[in-house]
Amino acid sequence: MTFTWPHLLWFLLLVPILVWAYLYLLRRKKKVAIRFSNLGVVKEAMGSKAGIKRHIPPVLFLFSLVLIIIAVARPAAMMTLPSERATIILAMDISLSMQVSDISPDRITASQYAVKTFIEDQPRTTRFGIVAFAGEAMLVQPPTHNREEVLRAIDRFQLQRGTNLGGAILESLTTLFPEGQFDLGRDSFWSGSRGTPLGEAQPEESFVPSEPGSHPYATIVLLTDGRATTGPDPVRVARMAADRGVRIFTVGFGIREGTSGYANMSIYYQLDEETLQQIADITHGKYFHAESATDLGEVYQELGTQFLMETEKTEITAIFSAAAALFFLSSVILSIWWFKRLAG
Repeated sequence: MTFTWPHLLWFLLLVPILVWAYLYLLRRKKKVAIRFSNLGVVKEAMGSKAGIKRHIPPVLFLFSLVLIIIAVARPAAMMTLPSERATIILAMDISLSMQVSDISPDRITASQYAVKTFIEDQPRTTRFGIVAFAGEAMLVQPPTHNREEVLRAIDRFQLQRGTNLGGAILESLTTLFPEGQFDLGRDSFWSGSRGTPLGEAQPEESFVPSEPGSHPYATIVLLTDGRATTGPDPVRVARMAADRGVRIFTVGFGIREGTSGYANMSIYYQLDEETLQQIADITHGKYFHAESATDLGEVYQELGTQFLMETEKTEITAIFSAAAALFFLSSVILSIWWFKRLAG
């Protein structure tokens, strides 16, 4: 614990002086009482009612004085509290495989419900943006505090072909850092059929990489049920996120591999957990696997504790002031109550 005005703590030296003065007055009162000729009066005045109870109000008052001195010195401590400036980009897979009904009623509906519940449960100070991705990644809702706009954007999803994991991360980064330069070079894109190798990312002028996971407010949550079939290498793009301190939490949804029919087509899907784990590890995030709607709901509940809290130095003057007021009022109330009883 630290103090903004630590010099005011010198007033705590008054406490032992007050204790000495109180004990001195008690001794003096006792000496005066001995002068009474009638010892019965002394015993009556200093009977059981005037025993230990008479010391409790002064002790409570002393505690209140100590606490108020600490409060005026403006104490501060490192505390973990809900973030008031968090911006979360939810990158959600809208590829055709999300129509598979192995999860009731289907994957896309279950994921929409889970993410909407998650959003509604978070502090109103958190901004949410939505990136939807299939063959291409699109920002469908810029970051906003308006929950209704975010939920409407989620309801407007239309399933498409392809899965562009790298593009989803890149679009999320562009949203978080609109002034940033994210040039992956000419050979940065590939098709699943050709597997063309990527070129190295072009460095930004005067850009200084941050420690991975160090950004206090920006986070990306990437949900998918498959593997990248087009777009930039998601691991390479994840390194760009790591250089900006942005954590990426990845969620693999559904069973790990299978085939399903949809619109007279046979869809083969395979969850690339290795890549999702790499993305999370590189950015100091975390990978989750959810095989059911219940699992997905639990994942989002855990996510709320992973990145919507921040540890920072917080002034706690109000806590000490409230405690001081409580001790002072207790002292006053007990004094009045016991005084009436003794007087009777």
